[in-house]
Amino acid sequence: MGRTRALIAAVLATIYPGLGHLYLRAWFRAFTWFGLSLLTAALVVPPSVVSAVEAGGLSAIVEASRNVPTDAYLAILAVRAMNVIDAAWIGLRPRAGRDTAQGPTCPNCGRELDADLDFCHWCTTPLDGSFDESAADSGFM
Repeated sequence: MGRTRALIAAVLATIYPGLGHLYLRAWFRAFTWFGLSLLTAALVVPPSVVSAVEAGGLSAIVEASRNVPTDAYLAILAVRAMNVIDAAWIGLRPRAGRDTAQGPTCPNCGRELDADLDFCHWCTTPLDGSFDESAADSGFM
């Protein structure tokens, strides 16, 4: 499951910086990468290119992209590559709370159980075998 999470996070981070972190629910990192990518573009892209894009039209955007210096492309590419690597790295790490359970754990999801409940409050798996058939038939379980 960890490799799948990492792959999905990396693909989303490739689409746009911060999306992979949003998928992983790393909110602060998502907004940090999003802001860093905007700041990098604002600092390295020349104002003449920005004004050409604002002038409008697809042809203006294509022409403006030809006028972006190579070092600006490399800076933006470096930020995006680091974003993808960070999202994949976080996706490979074990989720917080999964391996730190002190008491009994759920046989289905592996999270720590509340001793007062006869079901897992994370995934609603019945724990003691008492399963209410009428609740399952009514669509509530």
